[in-house]
Amino acid sequence: MSLLHKKLLIWYGSRTREMPWRDHPDPYAVWVSEIMLQQTQVETVKGYFLRFMKAFPTVQALAKAPQQDVLKAWEGLGYYTRARNLQKAAQQVMEQGGALPSSSSEWAKLPGIGPYTAAAISSISFGEYAPVVDGNVARVFARILEWRDDFQKLPAREKLAAWLQPFIEKSKRPGDFNQAMMDLGATVCTPRNPSCAICPLRKSCLASAKGLQDELPFKLKKKALPVRLAVALDIRDTAGRILLAQRVKEKLLNGLWELPAEPLATPDEEAQALKTLLQTLGLSKAKPTHIGQIEHIFSHFKQVTTLYRLKRPVPTGKIQVTSTLLFAKPSGLPLTTVTRRALAL
Repeated sequence: MSLLHKKLLIWYGSRTREMPWRDHPDPYAVWVSEIMLQQTQVETVKGYFLRFMKAFPTVQALAKAPQQDVLKAWEGLGYYTRARNLQKAAQQVMEQGGALPSSSSEWAKLPGIGPYTAAAISSISFGEYAPVVDGNVARVFARILEWRDDFQKLPAREKLAAWLQPFIEKSKRPGDFNQAMMDLGATVCTPRNPSCAICPLRKSCLASAKGLQDELPFKLKKKALPVRLAVALDIRDTAGRILLAQRVKEKLLNGLWELPAEPLATPDEEAQALKTLLQTLGLSKAKPTHIGQIEHIFSHFKQVTTLYRLKRPVPTGKIQVTSTLLFAKPSGLPLTTVTRRALAL
């Protein structure tokens, strides 16, 4: 294992770099990319990164932007708390003079930045010898070292970071070393069907030698996701605009817009929930048409929404609009994924 850092850097140097944030001179761009890459695949992030940087090219631009514009630019990327925290952190940076931190300890003080994100930014942009331990890196070294620790927990991640520290220092290129480890996990040492034959570290990998690569890293069995049910209404006005409600009381997807909806506890309550929703909107005599059902998986539950649509446009003034309930063109507001899928039916 003494040559681990050399093997990683040689492999990394041989790769074609197609990621728009690679070798970017601006630490702000690295920061944005690392936040987007949390729980999101590289291929998905590429387009979002370019559009986001065009809309908010500097920390100052992001700090000053209306939150709705930031959420709209993030629309479809998911985990919207990342976008809100990114803007909060930009505002905090501007309040402190506008200079970005240069150490992982200072980065970690900003909203939405944990240990591995802080280490990634500081090593890539400022050359700090701080090893990154994200899901990809944990998977690589759980297999190489045959460690059966639970890397969902902080002690295991800290243990691996300590083990990696001398290697990142020997590399003399901490940013490249960290990106090489993350790339290896994302492209070669994948969760399923890892490409062991082309792995630069295969000769040192205990899991590969013993045929244990599919068993590691150790994972607790996932519990079945609870299911949340709802009915939603697609209502248009005579101008073709859609009635949308803003989520303002919920933590999840706060600030985004969705079709008016009513939750229900069991499928048997669907008719009553639809009736309640119509009455709330002042449309008790309307007879909506069933359109279909949408299932969407969140990290901790499954959402099942049954969609109905009014056959005819609603006359102007029939529904009392407010700041959080209005007719609008969906292209102008940040929508939930369920709503975008509903409108596509």
